[in-house]
Amino acid sequence: MKKKVVVVSLLLSAIVVVGLFTFKKEDPVDFSAEVKPILNKHCITCHGGVKKNGGFSLLFENEAFAKAESGKPAIIAGDADHSEFIKRLTIDDPELRMPYNAPRLSDDEIDILKRWINEGAKWGKHWAYTLPEKVEVPKPFSFAGLFGMNPSGISNNIDYFVQDKMKEKDLSFSKEADKETLLRRLYLDVVGIPPSLTELQSFVNDTRGNAYELRVDSLLASQQYGEKWASWWLDLARYADTKGYEKDGSRQIWPYRDWLIKAFNKDMPFDEFTVQQLAGDLLPDPTKDQLIATAFHRNTMNNDEGGTDSEEFRVASVLDRVNTTYQVWLSTTFECVQCHSHTYDPFKFEEYYKSVAFFNNTRDEDTQGDHPRLRFYKAEDESRVDSIKSWLTQKGNQKLIRSTDLFLHTLEPKIHAHYSDQVENGALYDTKWLGIRSGGSARLKHITLQGKKQFYINYWTSLNGGAIEVRKGSKTGSLLTTVQLPSTSGRQVIQADLKEDTGVHDLYLIFKNATAAKDQPICMIEWFALREGFPVSADPESQRMQNNFMQLINTNPESVPVMIENPAEMHRKTHVFERGNRLALGKEVQPAVPETLNPFPKGAPNNRLGFAKWIVSKDNPLTARTLVNRIWAQLFGRGLVEPLGDMGTQSTPSMHIDLLDYLALDLMQNKKWSMKALVKDIVMSSTYKQSSSLNQGDAEKDPANIFLARGPRFRLSAEQIRDQTLAVSGLLSSKMYGPSVMPYQPDGVWMTVYSGESWATSTGEDQFRRGLYTFLKRTSPYPSFISFDASSREVCLVDRIRTNTPLQALTTLNDPVYLEAAKHLSTLMQKEGAGDSKKIISYGYKKLMLKNPSAEKVVALEKLYKEALQNFNKKPAEAAKFMAVNASDLKDPSLTSKAAYMVVANALLNLDEFLTKS
Repeated sequence: MKKKVVVVSLLLSAIVVVGLFTFKKEDPVDFSAEVKPILNKHCITCHGGVKKNGGFSLLFENEAFAKAESGKPAIIAGDADHSEFIKRLTIDDPELRMPYNAPRLSDDEIDILKRWINEGAKWGKHWAYTLPEKVEVPKPFSFAGLFGMNPSGISNNIDYFVQDKMKEKDLSFSKEADKETLLRRLYLDVVGIPPSLTELQSFVNDTRGNAYELRVDSLLASQQYGEKWASWWLDLARYADTKGYEKDGSRQIWPYRDWLIKAFNKDMPFDEFTVQQLAGDLLPDPTKDQLIATAFHRNTMNNDEGGTDSEEFRVASVLDRVNTTYQVWLSTTFECVQCHSHTYDPFKFEEYYKSVAFFNNTRDEDTQGDHPRLRFYKAEDESRVDSIKSWLTQKGNQKLIRSTDLFLHTLEPKIHAHYSDQVENGALYDTKWLGIRSGGSARLKHITLQGKKQFYINYWTSLNGGAIEVRKGSKTGSLLTTVQLPSTSGRQVIQADLKEDTGVHDLYLIFKNATAAKDQPICMIEWFALREGFPVSADPESQRMQNNFMQLINTNPESVPVMIENPAEMHRKTHVFERGNRLALGKEVQPAVPETLNPFPKGAPNNRLGFAKWIVSKDNPLTARTLVNRIWAQLFGRGLVEPLGDMGTQSTPSMHIDLLDYLALDLMQNKKWSMKALVKDIVMSSTYKQSSSLNQGDAEKDPANIFLARGPRFRLSAEQIRDQTLAVSGLLSSKMYGPSVMPYQPDGVWMTVYSGESWATSTGEDQFRRGLYTFLKRTSPYPSFISFDASSREVCLVDRIRTNTPLQALTTLNDPVYLEAAKHLSTLMQKEGAGDSKKIISYGYKKLMLKNPSAEKVVALEKLYKEALQNFNKKPAEAAKFMAVNASDLKDPSLTSKAAYMVVANALLNLDEFLTKS
């Protein structure tokens, strides 16, 4: 009887369990994960930001449920059967069925949309625009966990997330890479160049449990770390040594690159790193370094071509800064909103220009002089600056001290010549410089005179006896000052006292010089400035300080373009551009951030500084995610979310969002925005340390390695390929910082117009510096870098493509840099091998790949050596030419052998395994 009761109980239990699974209520439809992708794929192009056919849009929630042209809403929440939206998807008539003139949606897609509407048509928010407060690590039960230890094969929390997703494909971690491969991978990823054989041997022989972590910490502390990661960021910053466009003249902006290296090396927290680049000039009493950081947004191109409209290209720079900022920090295709509301993401047309308003009040105006520039005085001149400020501390006020310091170091604020209008008997020469003939005039409009006591002018002339009258309100208005114009030997800044006045007025400049020829401008002017002036005093010290001030203004020290904000009196209004056309101004807008994203920080100023703080607010769902995703891609070859430039609704759905969120929260909350700590966390994981060898079964299940069941394997970047080649051949220079260099480059690459600039090949160790120091001309980038997919840096690039073309092999086989490296490498090989060809070849391979070659590879390379030797013995002159030695060296009996080994070294440098991180 008891047995029957037990059996019946078990049967009832089984029935209940089966019933629970059979009649289990379906999970609610997820709008972001299930509905939005269908709408974006099939509906948005006709019913979204660009088009709203039938008065129906599915881009914003209020539009989706509003009345369409029919007078009725197309979606009735809770009633799919009576929703016109569903009827149009299922109707038989092809003229009425949606999507129009396209295949019918699948039954599964229609079912999802029906269920969503019947469940109330709740409008969810895209996953990337919200950030959870906490993400649980998916740790399965293990006995090791009970004792606070990680299970076998698990190094840190990253591995739990990866392992959890692997289960979906019945995958497991690959074995850990061998020590040689792992150390090479680590060096290339953290410092950008491979380890030496000595460093490898030390690691191989190190039996300590934390041997790997010690190497990680050592590399993170290395000065080469900053060089490697700065090279990555320079693509995002669109850094180049020239201004771009047709003229593409040189600019001195390398101090920004040096600032970047130092910032990475000292592990500047990413929030601070961000604020300094976007708004360092708006920080209280900004340091020189904080001003240099703002050159991030002075990397925009500058058009020096004659006849161009400076305002057009100033606006182009402003729009580029907005687009770049959203792309670099928020993985958002915000540039799509310049002409209309975003087609796929919830950003409105007007919101684009509200963001433009944050950037529209910087002092740069597409001038030939690349103003404003931070000036680097020599030590003795900087001490004169300090003495002026010290004197003003006694005589003046803090506002005057700050404005004097700003003017001495940036010559701002000033009024550029192209601002003048109503030009009579003269012109804006080359649309840049004001040239007026005797008796002519020009106007400076809307000039604030309150508190202005001195009038400055930057000009040049070969004539004596000239003068400019400055009059208020009209050409016959009250005289404010007369500026005498002595002849100059180049550009010069002079100053005249200004009659005190108040208010905002137009100023008329009347040019006079009786000695000037009829059609001769009496001078050429680059800029004007009105300043409050020094405290009035007759004592000699006051005059000495004024003289020191003018002498400093007239020096031409080294400098770097920086961002400086307009003073209130020069504030620009920002308008919507109708259809994105800057000449069709719409309504005026004030600075504001998109409603979809996090709110603007309370108490933050409504300017670039406040905007920068909004970017790195811990309420911002995108910034930390973006940084994590980009660093992950640097280490693994692809991001956790793809593409790297778009986390919007058009991004590829990723199964690793939980891992991304975990790392993003951890970065902000626990790591305090430390990029080094993030890099360490990733490279310490078992996920990173896996072998990249292909397991045929696993490769078939996951050919793209999306589930991360093997280690990373991809070709090195253009800069790394060159740096690695120089490193293994013993040529790489460790010199850091300073002006960009010009290593070997084929003749005829530069076709410079106007300036006469040419590629002056560097000498000494500058010839062999790391790739990030190579001079980059936008219209003629360094050829070997372009062959390996580097950027020409006209615009921000978040993800280089990786191609495989014959040009790459031709570069590494024939480029002078690689031939010189092969020559030096072969010398090292011969010295180590002491005449034994097998030892010579084996040493060369091991020096490059950090492991002994297989017997087959030695045989193949020996064959190459013998064939090369045979050919060179027949044609010794070819050997001399190949090694770039003089004809007199033909007498050397070992010349042909040396050339043959150089051929082998060149082949080694071209091995796929050498050019690949595996």
